[in-house]
Amino acid sequence: EKQLAESGGGLVQPGGSLRLACIGSGFTMKECTMNWVRQAPGKELEWVSSIYPGGTVLYRDSVKWRFAISRDDAKNTLYLQMNSLKVEDTAVYYCSCSHPENFRGQGTQVTVSS
Repeated sequence: EKQLAESGGGLVQPGGSLRLACIGSGFTMKECTMNWVRQAPGKELEWVSSIYPGGTVLYRDSVKWRFAISRDDAKNTLYLQMNSLKVEDTAVYYCSCSHPENFRGQGTQVTVSS
């Protein structure tokens, strides 16, 4: 069974940092297009960042230069380093594989508040 398990969320003040991790099991992460997506209260799910099997990375404009996605193939783990966090980054963050299959984890809550 293919599974993703996120961790690393929490409460942080504006301007702070968090590092999210997503451990994959039952599949090889480097063969997937891996993503971070998030859902803020009362809002739709939105894409945050992707890393492709070849290593290409993409970010939504609002997190560019603040967030960094990476993948540790030996650990089958995806990361999202989040710096200079803003109140508007508050959301449940999910990791997902979108190709060649489509599945995601249960999410981790990130709250940015003073």
